[in-house]
Amino acid sequence: SQATQKARATRRNQLDVPYGDGEGEKLDIYFPDEDSKAFPLFLFLHGGYWQSGSKDDSAFMVNPLTAQGIVVVIVAYDIAPKGTLDQMVDQVTRSVVFLQRRYPSNEGIYLCGHSAGAHLAAMVLLARWTKHGVTPNLQGFLLVSGIYDLEPLIATSQNDPLRMTLEDAQRNSPQRHLDVVPAQPVAPACPVLVLVGQHDSPEFHRQSKEFYETLLRVGWKASFQQLRGVDHFDIIENLTREDDVLTQIILKTVFQK
Repeated sequence: SQATQKARATRRNQLDVPYGDGEGEKLDIYFPDEDSKAFPLFLFLHGGYWQSGSKDDSAFMVNPLTAQGIVVVIVAYDIAPKGTLDQMVDQVTRSVVFLQRRYPSNEGIYLCGHSAGAHLAAMVLLARWTKHGVTPNLQGFLLVSGIYDLEPLIATSQNDPLRMTLEDAQRNSPQRHLDVVPAQPVAPACPVLVLVGQHDSPEFHRQSKEFYETLLRVGWKASFQQLRGVDHFDIIENLTREDDVLTQIILKTVFQK
């Protein structure tokens, strides 16, 4: 929250920009100091098991990234119980469409999500852009400590606000759909980085490794990395620092140094 308040106070921004008609369909855009129409766009999707978290305390990476000339966009979506998983996936997809239309000369859209946000970012890999009438310039995915198979959650208390059925879980599990997705909707050269913290729970490690292996098998340019010395939370909270390992991975991905 402090980092978000600092970003709002110190960076040029546009807050609560509507990307759709729904009350929760808003995003915050943070700009670098220099004006440009051609810049990389970094979209961040917060975690919180699809039932907590907000864009209003998720802008912790803004200062290190905007300092390097990247536009940072924090996307809100309707968390449960108001939103269903299907709605959240649709909202995130439409936020990408909105940004491509708003900034058609962008130098690449890089989608990053943490935990439940990594699940929503992974679902964008399966999006059918023809129905939206625009193909976004997706150039990279950074999936941090994500959940890619939702079925194990059905019997847990995390499912109480989601009210997810077996069919809901299967329909919204990217792990189960990569094999059958038609043509790749983004360029095969688009890197997909699957990241997990050393001290993440065994289930996050298992799902991340399996998802990475599936990506490779079906032809994505995927890589897997375990970040040492971090758990499920500080892996993403450390993005306030420019010298953080994940911050450097993001900069390397965007600028392909």
